[in-house]
Amino acid sequence: METTRHFVATVYVVNDGAVALHDHDKLGMWLPPGGHVDRDELPHETARREVREEIGRETELVAPREEIASPTVESIPKPQHFLLEDINVHDGEVGHQHIDFVFYGRVDSREIDPGPGEAGPEAWEWFDAADLRAARDRLEPDVIEIGRRAIEVIERSRG
Repeated sequence: METTRHFVATVYVVNDGAVALHDHDKLGMWLPPGGHVDRDELPHETARREVREEIGRETELVAPREEIASPTVESIPKPQHFLLEDINVHDGEVGHQHIDFVFYGRVDSREIDPGPGEAGPEAWEWFDAADLRAARDRLEPDVIEIGRRAIEVIERSRG
């Protein structure tokens, strides 16, 4: 059977040493902002849009960009991670997969002001590195590890 794959972008948003995660109703797990890449978008544009929609903040992506250019190519911001994720797994069968461009981003406030139709502020929590380690019972191992790395990179880049 052919596996359906969707391109998505995710942002581990950091403010003052903590990362924002929400309890995702559909997937039943704690995740950072993210969503499907629209047909007319590049992954880094999706990343910024999803942060605006889900938490109501503009984000500065910490994403390297190579200096490769010509009349026919342009370098775009690189994700920090590029992951393949199984979605809707039931009885060992994978419903579909996400090809996830994972970025790190910095926001200027911990205020959560989601757009219409998004999870409310009460669904969001800010986790520092110690909180991530302490939440092993409710967070996936990859979310803990990537959240920890995002905090480290964002805090180091402030200097």
